[in-house]
Amino acid sequence: MISPGLLTTVQDLGRPGYAHLGISACGAADALSLRAGNLLAGNAEGAAALEITLAGGIFEFEFEAVVALTGADFAANIPMWTAVGVKAGEQVRCGHARWGARGYLCVRGGVEVPLVLGSASTHVMTGLGGLEGRALKRGDVVACSAYTPQATFPRRCMPGGIGEPGSPVLIRVTAPTSARPLCGTTWEVQPDSDRMGVRLRGPGLERHTGEMLTEGAPLGAIQVPPDGQPIILFVEHQTTGGYPKIANVISADLHALGQLRAREQVRFEQVSMDAALTLLEAQEEWLYSVA
Repeated sequence: MISPGLLTTVQDLGRPGYAHLGISACGAADALSLRAGNLLAGNAEGAAALEITLAGGIFEFEFEAVVALTGADFAANIPMWTAVGVKAGEQVRCGHARWGARGYLCVRGGVEVPLVLGSASTHVMTGLGGLEGRALKRGDVVACSAYTPQATFPRRCMPGGIGEPGSPVLIRVTAPTSARPLCGTTWEVQPDSDRMGVRLRGPGLERHTGEMLTEGAPLGAIQVPPDGQPIILFVEHQTTGGYPKIANVISADLHALGQLRAREQVRFEQVSMDAALTLLEAQEEWLYSVA
């Protein structure tokens, strides 16, 4: 590791099944880009890779490798969304993201770190998993699994379903009742957003003023704290909470949360469960066209 950039961690698809122990699944903030990058590189879609946030780094390879860089549009010395070969001693350089927030450097064979509860993912808030439970730093050496060279690259896919620059970003939600107040407003992503929650700022929402029992809190739930400013629970979210939850981001749009940047505008659209399933099916069809 020559330079780790702003925040680079090891991530896979997370460790589901431990919410009853207070441990959220964690995993890649944009799981769709991670899965696509792995398929391009010739891996199983859930293989561990490097998640690069906003400002990239410099990664030097000691051995020949096949890599794919997906997600946010980084100024890099390799093409995005393409499997390419790198030689021993060659560097992959990622500059600042021109749009989007997170990219994924996937290496054929996958990144190797000790598994914690079956996952390589780094839970940044608690220091669990990844490389010593932390973000990567200069001088780190990260092992990659051995792979058998194949003449199956370069491969390239166009990132269908991945948002591009625009204002505002559309996020679709399901809700048990009308989410009109939420959907009728344009919201701004706040700088204190992180992998635990995407904090939004707008005119504020009315909320129930009585006491609520603490209950389970799923990924993508939109909570309304006392100040009326919604928070979207993200990959390192708490597993329980007592704030009202007025809607939930659909599975097909969870990847878009991982690409939101501070000051970006967001608007919501309420859809039916059937529509949410249709959108997810279309996204999965695109993904498996990569394989």
